[in-house]
Amino acid sequence: PVVLAPKSSSSIAMPPPADIVKVAIEWPGAFPKLMEIDQKKPLSSIIKEVCDGWSLANHDQFALQHADSSNFYITEKNRNEIKNGAILRLTTSPAQNAQQLHERIQSSSMDAKLEALKDLANYSRDVTFAQEFINLDGISLLTQMVESGTERYQKLQKIMKPCFGDMLSFTLTAFVELMDHGIVSWDTFSVAFIKKIASYVNKFASDISILQRSLAILESMVLNSHDLYQKVAQEITIGQLIPHLQGTDQEIQTYTIAVINALFLKAPDDKRQEMANILAQKQLRSIILTHVIRAQRAINNEMAHQLYVLQVLTFNLLEDRMMTKMDPQDQAQRDIIFELRRIAFDAETEPNNSSGSMEKRKSMYTRDYKKLGFINHVNPAMDFTQTPPGMLALDNMLYFAKHHQDAYIRIVLENSSREDKHECPFGRSSIELTKMLCEILKVGELPSETCNDFHPMFFTHDRSFEEFFCICIQLLNKTWKEMRATSEDFNK
Repeated sequence: PVVLAPKSSSSIAMPPPADIVKVAIEWPGAFPKLMEIDQKKPLSSIIKEVCDGWSLANHDQFALQHADSSNFYITEKNRNEIKNGAILRLTTSPAQNAQQLHERIQSSSMDAKLEALKDLANYSRDVTFAQEFINLDGISLLTQMVESGTERYQKLQKIMKPCFGDMLSFTLTAFVELMDHGIVSWDTFSVAFIKKIASYVNKFASDISILQRSLAILESMVLNSHDLYQKVAQEITIGQLIPHLQGTDQEIQTYTIAVINALFLKAPDDKRQEMANILAQKQLRSIILTHVIRAQRAINNEMAHQLYVLQVLTFNLLEDRMMTKMDPQDQAQRDIIFELRRIAFDAETEPNNSSGSMEKRKSMYTRDYKKLGFINHVNPAMDFTQTPPGMLALDNMLYFAKHHQDAYIRIVLENSSREDKHECPFGRSSIELTKMLCEILKVGELPSETCNDFHPMFFTHDRSFEEFFCICIQLLNKTWKEMRATSEDFNK
């Protein structure tokens, strides 16, 4: 390519100094002022200069904010984010604004109160404002309004129902935004407040914004405070949450699964299985499959993340079995191995009464355990002492033998009729495969905060891990045959 030389050096513009930003500043009722901000100067002196230009006294009661939809205040911390050409607005300082809103939301006029709560919900997204409002004990003012609100406005509700709904919605929105900054601990809320929020999940189910904020508050309470987890768990049942999954609003469905996940995640170990049983009784999995996964709309990232979390928490219920070694002295555990042997071979052996001596039975069992592909033919229980996969491997084998009996018998018989080095040992393969599935599905690991990698197939069956194992063990056997693999290929 031809490079054209510049016509003359004078036409090359000098870049502006790095510390100078050109902005426009608005003030109600005046023409915007174009000015250059020197980022090395303190913010207070820049604000004073702007105030002087419009002959405004008390410049310490003013501040600058972005004039875009965020309305965020400009502080010494974030001023370096101002871009050339930005439009800023001169406005009251965060402390004064917080003070005014604190008074306005307590107004006796309903209209004024509603406007004030709307502004508060908007401003609370800004951490600078939030800090000032929280310093005025603003959060406890909001919680008192929620706690006393419903009684006080009972009469009013009949006359001005929409107004009441909006007021509650803005109050809850402001509360969520203020708490999101992590300035105030969640441990401080009363049972009365929790009961109110939980009641909204049932009472205002038709009001999407109140329902959504209430679910968000319950989720945060459960995740951020052990005490609140226990209080919320007493107030809200899975049965009350399920109907919200059957609606068509994906945002509500997402928040609902988030609350269920939070309750599941924070449940003490001894309560987790109980929680899983409740979810199974309430048909949670099939409701999610029908109304979320197979619904006629795309699943957004937030929903995908919540489904991923639920998938992880469900698989984590297997951790206990995965980390339990077999106890060779435990008769119930040994009975499982007898059962595997019985299902595979008892059709072809003579009934027990005619069986010969103890010695003969023992040698027959040893032969059968070798056919079943255990490493220890004499005492197969020893194969299940490694954790992971521990007893989970034996659970998988028994599930396969009972629920996919034909496939199980076929695999065992096929391999026991091959010459030794060509057999794909069922027992050893099952243990290795279970261990591998635990690694792939990260059984026992906490869900990641950013991952949204869920698999719809795991929502299609109540025993999805076991079913997954059954598919994989058959696939492994088929691949083994096609490769004409030998025992040396096992690790491959």
